[in-house]
Amino acid sequence: MASAKPPLLNLIVNEPRSLDDGARSTAPGTFVELGAGVTHYEIAGPPEAPTVVLVHGLLIPYYVWDPTFAALLEAGFRVLRYDLYGRGYSDRPNVAYDLALFDRQLVDLLSALDIDRPVDLAGLSMGGPIAITFSAQRPDQVRKLCLIDPAGFPLPKPLLAKLIQLPIVGEIVIGLFGEKFLTAKRSDDFSLHERLTHHERFIQQMRYRGFKRAILSTLRHDALSDLSEIYQRVGKQKTPVLLIWGREDRVIPFENHRKVMGAIPHAEFHPIEDAGHTPHYEKPTPVNHLIVEFLQKSSR
Repeated sequence: MASAKPPLLNLIVNEPRSLDDGARSTAPGTFVELGAGVTHYEIAGPPEAPTVVLVHGLLIPYYVWDPTFAALLEAGFRVLRYDLYGRGYSDRPNVAYDLALFDRQLVDLLSALDIDRPVDLAGLSMGGPIAITFSAQRPDQVRKLCLIDPAGFPLPKPLLAKLIQLPIVGEIVIGLFGEKFLTAKRSDDFSLHERLTHHERFIQQMRYRGFKRAILSTLRHDALSDLSEIYQRVGKQKTPVLLIWGREDRVIPFENHRKVMGAIPHAEFHPIEDAGHTPHYEKPTPVNHLIVEFLQKSSR
């Protein structure tokens, strides 16, 4: 679904490509038309097995789940991962990028794929609030919940983040300096070797029209705001929760795990040493073991 961009961003943003069928022709995975546009996804594994849904974060599309996707398949699960609207090969609709949009995308995707049994949800960073919101509103549709370095509690805002919130100023800032800013933020997610490996894949999505507008809209809405009340609602439910956090996280401080545990006291918590904001990618062997073991407990 093509969307017009605000004229100001049109003038200053560097997004020369159209995300059409031609651009998607060589992409991996599959595409489906949902309520707000086309969604790019991949699903694999036995149809009768428990389904694990992997929800990525603010910037990096579904490939951030590569090691986990493979490990869950090997363990016998059915695994679904997808690109959030505005990211990867999914459409960039000209709408408010808030939690309601991302929640509806997940609901629509599960419906389109005829997944009507309770699922296991794993959310990374901003994917945490998406998974938490879905679970809080539909506890009977979630079997288990896994959170990795989740967002959802207030963080100090640097000057640039404050400027982005301002009308017009935010468009100018993201248009002129967005690529440098977003690439720097993405660098906080990976080690040097991983940054070099994934640089081209990350930059590619930035070339398709609507990416920076989507990121700007997300930063202006509630997807990264204070969601402590929603966390507390899940804490009162019986849904088993696994919490994993890289001790060297430079994006969402490790100490925020205390806030999550305060809201969800029954969560099973595991710190990951010598890992940052993507511990499942930096330390795949121990983290995958924790995730698989946690999910298999509930399927016995």
